[in-house]
Amino acid sequence: MAVPSKARISYEPEADVLMWEIPNQPIDYAQEVGNIVMHFNENNKPILVEILEASKFFNRARFFINKGKQFAFSEATLMAG
Repeated sequence: MAVPSKARISYEPEADVLMWEIPNQPIDYAQEVGNIVMHFNENNKPILVEILEASKFFNRARFFINKGKQFAFSEATLMAG
C-alpha cells in the first residue's frame, strides 16, 4: 500500500503568495476566485492552493478573528481589497 504524500505549506515573500500543496500529484485544472487559485487533480481533489496577496488576505482574516466574528470565505470576501 502506498503511503500518501504529506502536504507542504510554503510562502514566497517576494510574490506574497502562500501555497498549500500535496507534492507529486499531477494538476488537471485550476479555478480562481478572487485572490485564491485552487488546482485540482483528475479526481477533482484539491492538490495545490495558492493565496495571492497573502499578507492582505491574512490581515483581513485577523480583523475578523480579533473582533470575535465568525469568518466565512465567500467570493465577495476573497475579492475585497
